[in-house]
Parts: sequence; structure tokens; C-alpha cells
Amino acid sequence: MSDTALFPLSDEHKMILDAARDFSQAEIAPIAAEFDESGEFPSKTIRKMGEMGFMGIEVPEEYGGAGMDTLAYVLALEEISKADASHGTIMSVNNSLFCHGILKFGTEAQKKIYVSGVASGKKIGAYSLTEPMSGSDAATMRSRAVRDGDHYILNGSKLYIPNGSIADFAVVVARTSDEPGLKGISLFIVEKGQEGFTSNEMKKLGMRSAKLAELVFKNCKVPKDQILGPLHMGFRSSIKVLSKGRAIASAFAVGIGMEALRQTVEHTKIRQQGGGPLAMQQSIRFTLANTETRLEAARLMAYSAAELIDKGKDFDL
Repeated sequence: MSDTALFPLSDEHKMILDAARDFSQAEIAPIAAEFDESGEFPSKTIRKMGEMGFMGIEVPEEYGGAGMDTLAYVLALEEISKADASHGTIMSVNNSLFCHGILKFGTEAQKKIYVSGVASGKKIGAYSLTEPMSGSDAATMRSRAVRDGDHYILNGSKLYIPNGSIADFAVVVARTSDEPGLKGISLFIVEKGQEGFTSNEMKKLGMRSAKLAELVFKNCKVPKDQILGPLHMGFRSSIKVLSKGRAIASAFAVGIGMEALRQTVEHTKIRQQGGGPLAMQQSIRFTLANTETRLEAARLMAYSAAELIDKGKDFDL
């Protein structure tokens, strides 16, 4: 299978790619099945990823990150996801949904308080939009925050939130006015342990060490300085965060696909059928070749999107 030969990489990008590959194969791959079986959060390897800069790869160094670009992030995420999709999920949420949102819309104080710990891997971040009744349709969300002096009283619940049950901080999307549709939506940063905020871990069939949770807010008192971005303008902010996160998620998917293909190829060399290994059957070879072609196209699109982001160009397509 091809590596990254079809896409020119700088020496710095090659260094990040090699570092992520070496670490993921040496440290993550050997424990991936064990942690998926137990469902235990892989705190030790996540902490090491933070030390290597992977948990805040685009975060400026002044806030505890590696200060690299989006292409570096995509390269590292692909390699981490090859070894284990759970580690890839945790890394992606920390970088794309939590750190990126606060760096883009947060105050200087919020960046110093919330980004540094998460970028270093010592803390975990989450992003919560999805609700039980409305899914990811922000226009019909029911979570609501009402002003009460220097605080907002937050009530509602969120569902299927990655990192939710182990997150130290969560960005929460809630309605703050009676304006219809997508108007009157705001973002809040809620801290673990704040009164009225609880999380319930959800069971799932795969990627079990990447925790998924329901977040519940019952008269949760959130200081007004924990509002993220302009009040009532949270929908636009959340869409900007989600758009980049979805583009980056392509590298996550490519990593999983590339490893699945690698294992399949190895299997066809060993599995005997019809007097020889499966790899000698033309129909199997065609299928594998077509799969690699499609994966390579997906990889190039992921890298291209990262370059467009780094150049400040439109990447939505």
C-alpha cells in the first residue's frame, strides 16, 4: 500500500508523521484491544500524547500546545486512529471541538484557564450540542440558560457526548432567549463539579475506551464569564467549530480504513481457499485494489482540506 508519496510533505510534516506512527504502534496498538474490552479510559497514553503535543497540536505554544498547522494535525490523527479509533476520538474532540472553539471565540482569560491543561493532555475537553429530542438540530434544542445576576442558570440535557463522562470542561450549547429558530443560542464553558452538572456514561458496542455520555444540567449555576463568544450568537460559532471538526474527522476515518485494509491484505495472504491463498484470486485482488484506490482518494481529500484550512480558503466542499 502507498504511504504519503502522492502528497508532498515538508520535513517538519514528515517528522510529525513519523513520530505519531512510531508512538501509536509502540504504545497504543499493543493495548488497544485490552482497553476496548474493559472500557477503561486510557489515561496513561493520553497523557503521553499530550506530552508529545498531539492533544493540542494546533494550539499555540503560549497556551501549552505544539503550535503546528492543520496538515500536521491530520497526519498525526490518521496515524493515531490506525492504532486505535478510541484514542483518535479523544484526540479529535480535544483538538477540534474544545481547544479550537475556545481559541477562536474565547477571551484571553478563558484561553489561559481552559486551553493549556487540555492541550497538554492533563485535562480533557468535551463539546455538547446533541439532545435527546432534537439530535443535532440546534433550532429545536430545549436546553436553556436564564440570566440571574452575574450567573446563568442552565437546565437541560445532552446526549451522545464524546469524552463527556471524563471531561474536566465542556462547551455547552444552550438557548438564551425566546427568539425563534437559530437566533438566541449561546455557548457556555461548564466545569466538572459545578453544582447542578452531572454526567452519565453510556454503553456502546465499540470504541469503548472513548467515553460517551449523557450530560444533565439541573439549575446549574454558570458564571457569566464562562460564556464563550458573543451572547445569542452561538449557532454561528458552533457551526464554524463543527465545520472544521468534520473536515478533520476525514483523517480519522482514513486511518481506520487504511488499517482495516492492511489487516485484510495480510489475511488474504494466509487464508487458503481453492488450492491457494485468497490473495491469488483475481476477484479478491480487484476488490483490494479498488478499496485502496478509494482510500487513497479519501486521504488526498483530507490532506487537501487541511491545506485549504491552513491557507484560510473555503474547505466546506
